[in-house]
This record gives sequence, C-alpha cells and structure tokens, in this order.
Amino acid sequence: MSLAPPPYLSSIQNNIRARPIPWDGAVRAGNLSEEQLKTIKSVDKVRKEQRKQTIESDPGTYGTLLAGGDSSPSVLEKAQKRQDIIQYILVLATDLVTDVSALANTILERPDPYKQYLALLASSNNPEDPVPLLAATFLTNLIAYSLTASSKPAKRDSDALPKLYSYLSKLVQAQDSGLQDIGVQHMSTVLRSKQAKELFWKQKKETTAPLFDILRKAAGAAKDSDSTLWSGASSIRSADTRFGGGVGLQLMYHVLLVIWQLSFEGETVGAGLEEDEEVVPLYVQLLRMSPKEKTTRLLLSTLNNLLSTNKNTLIPAATTARLPALISNLGGRHLTDEDALEDLQALDKMLDEYTKGQTTFDEYADEVQSGHLRWTPPHRNPTFWRENAKKIMENKELPKKLAEITGKSWDTDKKVLAIACNDIGNLVREVPEHRSTLERLGLKARVMELMTDSDEQVRWESLKAVGEWMRYSMER
Repeated sequence: MSLAPPPYLSSIQNNIRARPIPWDGAVRAGNLSEEQLKTIKSVDKVRKEQRKQTIESDPGTYGTLLAGGDSSPSVLEKAQKRQDIIQYILVLATDLVTDVSALANTILERPDPYKQYLALLASSNNPEDPVPLLAATFLTNLIAYSLTASSKPAKRDSDALPKLYSYLSKLVQAQDSGLQDIGVQHMSTVLRSKQAKELFWKQKKETTAPLFDILRKAAGAAKDSDSTLWSGASSIRSADTRFGGGVGLQLMYHVLLVIWQLSFEGETVGAGLEEDEEVVPLYVQLLRMSPKEKTTRLLLSTLNNLLSTNKNTLIPAATTARLPALISNLGGRHLTDEDALEDLQALDKMLDEYTKGQTTFDEYADEVQSGHLRWTPPHRNPTFWRENAKKIMENKELPKKLAEITGKSWDTDKKVLAIACNDIGNLVREVPEHRSTLERLGLKARVMELMTDSDEQVRWESLKAVGEWMRYSMER
C-alpha cells in the first residue's frame, strides 16, 4: 500500500533541494573531490528519466559516491563537517535509490551498506534535527527495497532494523504530530516482510507501545483501566474528522495501518497485544467512533486477522467488549468497500458460532478472564449466584483471576473494584465452605483494605462483602 510522503518531510526536503550549495568552495576546502562534484552534478536537477539512464550506465560510480568503495570515501565521509552538504546529499540519495533500483542493488552489494547512515541516526538528540530525520528516510527506503528484493532474510537488514525502529519510535513519541506521522509512515514502509514484523514485535515496548498510546488518546482512554473502552459510551461515526485527544484523521489512519500490517502475524502478536494493550476492547471502541470508511476498513480487517488466529483467547474478549452487537449495527450501515464487507461478514460468522453455545456462566467467565469487569446482568442476579457460585469456585482459575483484578488499583475506573467486591461477597454468601480458598488468595484482606478506599461505591461493596464473612462467623 503506497502512501503519500508526510507533508512535513516533503517540506523539509523541498527546502533543502532549493537551497544553493557553494560546491566549488567545498571542493577548494577539501569537503568533496572534483570527481564527486562531477558525479553529483550529472544527476542533480535533471529530469528523472535522464537521471535513471545516467546511473544505469555506471551504477558503481554512484554507489561509491553514496556508500564509499574499497579505497574511496563516500561523499558523506568527505563532507562530514558540512551540514548543508550532508543534508543535500541525504535528500538526493533518497531520490536516487527510490527512482533507480540498479543503484539500490549496487549499494546493497557493499559489505556494510547501511553503516554511515545508521551512524547519522545518533548524530543528534533533537527530533527536529534534519540530518537523522533524512538519514532515517534514506534507510527506510533502502531497507524496504532490500526486504522485498530477496526471498531470504538478509543479515544486513536484521542488524539495521532494530536501530532504525528505535529512532522511529522516538519520532512517534514526539510532541509534534508532523514528526509522529513521519515515524509512523516510515514504520509502515519497512513492515513488508515476516522478518521485519518479527523484529518490530521483538522491540514492542519501543515500537507498538507508543502507537497504542496514540490509539488510546484517540479513544479517550487511559491504559489498563478506562471505562469507556468497555461501556461503549461514544457514538458511532461522528461528523468530525479528528478523533479524541486532537488526534488527526491521517495520523490515526497511518497508526491503524501499521497495526493492520502487524496483525498478519496474528499467531505471534495476538495474545501479547491483548495482554499488553487490551487491543480488542480498544478496537471495538475505535470502531464505534470511526468517522471514515477507510479507518473502519482497517479496524475490521485487523480484528478479523487477530480473532481468526486467536479464537480461544480473543473471541471471549470480543464478546465481553460487545463486539457482536456492534457488528450487527455496522451491518445496517451502507458500507461500500468490498474488503470491509468481507471482514464484517467473517467476524459476524465467527462471533455467531461462538455465542450460539454460550451460557450465562460462559459469559461471566469470559468477562472475568478478560481482566475487566462491567455491571453486566449476572453480577446482580441472585439466581445466577445460587446456580453458579459453586461452579465458579471449582473452576479455580476464576477465583485467581478475581484476585488478580482486585489486586490492581484501577485509579481511573474504580467501578471494576466495586464489581469485584460484589462478586466476592456473593461467593462467600453462596458457598461459605470455600471461604478459606478466597482467604488464601488474599481476597478477604484486600476487601477489608478497600473499606477505606476513596471511592464511595467501592467502600459500599467492600463493606457488604466483609459483612458476608462476618455474618457467617456470627451464625456459627
């Protein structure tokens, strides 16, 4: 999928292209050789077709200019004290390898083709410095070409990609949305192979985490605990072309594109994305908010890729996040994109097959296993607890999960703690013979601790739960 260059990057490149360089003075000062200047002028400011013919007639000379040779330094090495020349060459080099595959192949044949450009990534800590930014752009284009030029993973790419990913991740975390968009689009450009995606995932704390920070900002959610992810509070398809938190539509689309590309390795990344980022409820919420069909298409396709490869773990999370109802709602909208319609039908079928066999107990178990509780009907249904409390305790994993949920602070969604206390109190009331199990899991101590919580609902539900323990003790 080809994307238009980021406007901010194009602006920088165009300004550098238009900037006059005193080439003759640079030669006199020893910042480049006569031969290098001659080579530069043969392809600079000429028509693209003419440039292509010139390079293809002698790709080795241009490869040496940009990457050096056995005894010849590259123009970057020669002009290392001249920032204006380095910036100009980085822009020119990107144009040349993008337009002329013969040159890209020639550079890639060198022993360490990325070395000089990787060094420039660390030349400044300022994300707005054009040198590392332009070096990253050159590397992105050359590595992307390398990844697709051969069916076998190349060691040069495996060595270079982690360094490039680290730099791009810093751009994604910048305050400037223009820099963020450059980082995200460059990530998308290189995620063209299984090798690139696996290396990207290996650095997930650097790579995927800041992308999901943008997605959560767009959804108006905080990590781990914001209730809007589970409540479905936002309306479907607002007229605004910006998501929450001021996240622009184009940046949002590019972030979704990167996660979509990653989702094709669903077996590798699916469980981790749910565990680390709560990808399913987040995507359900974003799907409710999606203002354009192009974002809806990516959201549906990503969910389909992830759920189809992680049915046992992610479909329960999807039902808890009320994806089936949303899919039915989307089915009534006039989607025109064939891929979106196909993914919508696949998700509908997948979820329908799962929910057909669901009991109320299954729904409750799925919710607990998702790690996030809502006031769904079972929690306050006395009949449910009479019929299922013993089954819940015999499950063993569900009480452990309740202990795990209760052990978190849930600072931005205290309701979860209130619901957990409600459930614990119901278990003590209905199956008091299992009190010792709950106590061994630390639930009695935690519930007593929550009696002094800052949230009124948490205090009330914890007081009721402790009351069940006390009631049983007094009855004895």
